[in-house]
Amino acid sequence: MSLCILYHTDGCHLCNQAMALLAQCQVEYQLVDIVFKQDLVTLFGTRIPVLENEKGQFLDWPFDYYKIEQFLSCR
Repeated sequence: MSLCILYHTDGCHLCNQAMALLAQCQVEYQLVDIVFKQDLVTLFGTRIPVLENEKGQFLDWPFDYYKIEQFLSCR
């Protein structure tokens, strides 16, 4: 099973909230800081945090515990 990806950037309080929610859901994920790639800044700059599942689908903020579970079908 591949890991989910959380697109974020340092210093983003919403991204920190998303990481806490993912921990609560016990979801393994990879962090990708968008600041290092201009195409990611263009795509996600005003949307972060954004969660990508293994199917390549995106879940934009705001999300909560239940939306994460539904999106990832982790329960």
